[in-house]
Amino acid sequence: MVMTLDKIMNAETVAVIGASRNETKRGYQAIRTLLDEKYEGTIFPVNPKEQRIMGLKCYKSLHDIDGPVDLALITTPARSIPAVLEECGEKGVSGAVVIAGGFGETGLQGKVLENEILAVANRHNVRLIGPNTSGLMNLKRNMNLVGLRDVPRGNIALLSQSGNMALTIITEAKLRSLKGFSYYIGVGNEADVKFHEYLAFFQEDPDTQAILMYVEGMKDGRKFLQQAYKTSRTKPIILLKSGRSSTGRRSAGSHTGALAGISEVARTAFQRAGIIVIENSDELFPCAETLSSLPPVRGNRIAILADGGGHAVIAADLLTDFGVRIPELSEKTQNLLKRILPPGASLKNPVDVAGGTDADPTIFAQCANIILKDPAVGGLLIVGLFGGYGIRFAESLALKEEDAAHQMGKMVTKRNKPIVLHSLYNSEKPHSLHLLRYYGITVYDSLDVACKCISVLARRGSYLKSYHAKTNFVLNWGQKARSEGRRIISNARAEGRSVLLEHEAKHMLHLHGAPAFRDRLATTGAAAIDFAREVRGPVALKLVSPDILHKSDAGGVKLGLKTDDEVGTAFAEIIQNARNFNPDADVRGVLVSPMARSGVETIIGTKTDDQFGPVIMYGLGGILVEILKDVSFRVLPISPNSAKKMIEETKSAPILDGVRGRGPYDKAALRSVLLMCSEIIESYPDILEMDLNPVIVHERGVSIVDARIILKPAGETSYPEPS
Repeated sequence: MVMTLDKIMNAETVAVIGASRNETKRGYQAIRTLLDEKYEGTIFPVNPKEQRIMGLKCYKSLHDIDGPVDLALITTPARSIPAVLEECGEKGVSGAVVIAGGFGETGLQGKVLENEILAVANRHNVRLIGPNTSGLMNLKRNMNLVGLRDVPRGNIALLSQSGNMALTIITEAKLRSLKGFSYYIGVGNEADVKFHEYLAFFQEDPDTQAILMYVEGMKDGRKFLQQAYKTSRTKPIILLKSGRSSTGRRSAGSHTGALAGISEVARTAFQRAGIIVIENSDELFPCAETLSSLPPVRGNRIAILADGGGHAVIAADLLTDFGVRIPELSEKTQNLLKRILPPGASLKNPVDVAGGTDADPTIFAQCANIILKDPAVGGLLIVGLFGGYGIRFAESLALKEEDAAHQMGKMVTKRNKPIVLHSLYNSEKPHSLHLLRYYGITVYDSLDVACKCISVLARRGSYLKSYHAKTNFVLNWGQKARSEGRRIISNARAEGRSVLLEHEAKHMLHLHGAPAFRDRLATTGAAAIDFAREVRGPVALKLVSPDILHKSDAGGVKLGLKTDDEVGTAFAEIIQNARNFNPDADVRGVLVSPMARSGVETIIGTKTDDQFGPVIMYGLGGILVEILKDVSFRVLPISPNSAKKMIEETKSAPILDGVRGRGPYDKAALRSVLLMCSEIIESYPDILEMDLNPVIVHERGVSIVDARIILKPAGETSYPEPS
């Protein structure tokens, strides 16, 4: 896979199909940029109506070119693409970049055309980038097929499904950073080459140190997660996913033709794979710049060094909101700072120099050195006026700021701890701030952005510390399936049902060790009474009918029954209610269940996500789940540690630790149910959704009171797995 893309990304010969003399056409812009930026390879303009374009011989077709063609840039209209790709295949072209839109992003007719060009490409083993793409750039080879000039070179690979977003990011890099790009790829509709293949390529690319992504939709989310997990171990991945709102999802879907939307499922899946998820487009490039320039923060602990109390307090609040710890500095560190700062200085963390740097900004470097030596500190955020002392106070101080910049730059390398700086004078472009950037220290005029950037270094450090080789997103279908479970599913399918009856669903759970109620199916009132006597306590009766799934709506549930008369009467009423509700319903009987003991009601559910396949949800259950929406998600399968974190990250988690004299509750048993659900979904690829609500957590043990399992349509039983 990587070798195939390498021949495209590092193409030695490029054919521009649709080459033009018209400066407004992509066929002109690409050739002009390749020539101006001195592309290292050979350019073949292709246009049957031209003899020469910009001094280059123009070919009537690919067949007229002597020698191989590695890559074709196709700039012709959508309707011409199938025939052009046929020609590419006959010529033996390795890859094609299709600029034109009008494919899957436009609707059904466009999707048909997209499938057609994909079939042609597959038949000839031509890898396809796009369609609906802004192009491709390899900056180290000066291969610019986008037409955008003066793109800064660097070590960040940029993947984007929006040309405008790519332009925004590149423009920001040109205006305010020493950082630039190794590659740019307009992913487009992802018809052939997928996101995970690009990640695999960049993982092996020595010129790329970080990967920056703008994503609107993704066609193979599970393979992407698997590859991202591998890649993020050595190279940070920074991702902005659009489509948080329904309007945004609609717009993004019309742009890429793929399902869009940053859901909690996507967010937690990305984070589990080590991806840094960014919510604000203004923070996207700064975070990538920082992650590609500086070492991660160790221990999630950051110190703040400020020349004003206001900035220090705001920074502390922001970092705390980002989940970063701000430890108190050691007594030794505070004593060393006390020797060089005035009496009014704040020394614990944040450190406020209280005017101690006004006459000598090199004090900043001395403070930074002392702070970074503290073993409790994993990184340093400097906020305030640094860079502006020579502007605000005296020009002579600019030299001292430059001296301090040199010292701090060397400090980062020596201590292997990052420094991020906020400066009010960043827009003035003082030389001292340029020097900091030269050493890799990132500088921002926005305090919020500076705090965000050092927080992602902390997040990166925490992820690398917790990385474990056993984490993966591969589902081992069917390995722990039970023959009885398969029989239950087969019987339901034989009856034409897509929903298991409640007692069938609970039996499935029992097969895998779940503490679901052992309900008894009674077909007569006498049987219901006998079963109720065995319970030796209050019981619930629930209707069983494949034609009436919402039992309560049909009067099919009776609770808290204690005597034989109550049970017998309730049985008769349920059967009659069902007949009244649906005279043609297939009524199988009534389930007799013990009433649940008191405890904390939770919900556990699984569903099949369009992008990531099977996922699991946990949260506060009962009637409150729809109101509070206090839930957490994971892509399956999950590990014991993932199950533990799912419970801990909900807002209601403290309830399980006990409240008002009740509890603590059995979180270990609850984790076991989560793992059991993961096992069941992995065991039976027929299952589309599973809903356990409520799952009551007791001080000892849990009880699954109600269970529902929905099957996929016949024939849809598995997912393609990562290679």
